[in-house]
Amino acid sequence: MSIVIAVDGTAASGKGTLAKKLAAHYGFAHLDSGALYRLTALAVLEAKGDPSAEADAVRGARTIDLSRAGDPAIRTDVVGQAASQVAAIPAVRAALLDFQKSFLAHPPGGSLGAVMDGRDIGTVIAPDATAKLYVDARPDLRAHRRWLELKSMGIARDEAGLLAELMARDAADKARPVSPLKQAPDAALLDTSDLGIEPAFAEALRLVEPKVRPQLEGMLKDRHRG
Repeated sequence: MSIVIAVDGTAASGKGTLAKKLAAHYGFAHLDSGALYRLTALAVLEAKGDPSAEADAVRGARTIDLSRAGDPAIRTDVVGQAASQVAAIPAVRAALLDFQKSFLAHPPGGSLGAVMDGRDIGTVIAPDATAKLYVDARPDLRAHRRWLELKSMGIARDEAGLLAELMARDAADKARPVSPLKQAPDAALLDTSDLGIEPAFAEALRLVEPKVRPQLEGMLKDRHRG
């Protein structure tokens, strides 16, 4: 069994950045599950479909192009809102579930572990994850971070409008009947409101290290014996 670090949390809380840094620290594979839903939403929108229509959304999930995971187009607010719509459809989540579970069970590149961030990783995708984090921050700070992110991409937005959209998405993600956003009972809470990137990473590492390190060292010893 591979080592799994599940990182869940609200939008613009820093969970993606922390997940990437944890993956790099341990030499694990990384997958942003949110990108899968954003890619699904992008596929639907580019096909002139309706993100809230099951048939269109499932078709989009089956035709996502992972090579576009770094495409700035999937980070726009329009795609983000559409992603929240497709993510609420059970058939879409089912279509992407096997992909996510396979990634965690068999991390690419022969890695001993994987880090996945999203909204239901520790509760649905990997309930038996080695370590779990739930990352959050105050809404106003998350809106400001998103504003800075979009600004760096050349996208001008009103910060107050972003805050309203972010809070609406939080409410929708937490209220949806299928795989709602919530902190797993055994997930450690990490509030990044008053932390920069490096201090937040240091705290994330402090929280997961006691669970990850013993298993990692055991697997490395077994690999050397083999």
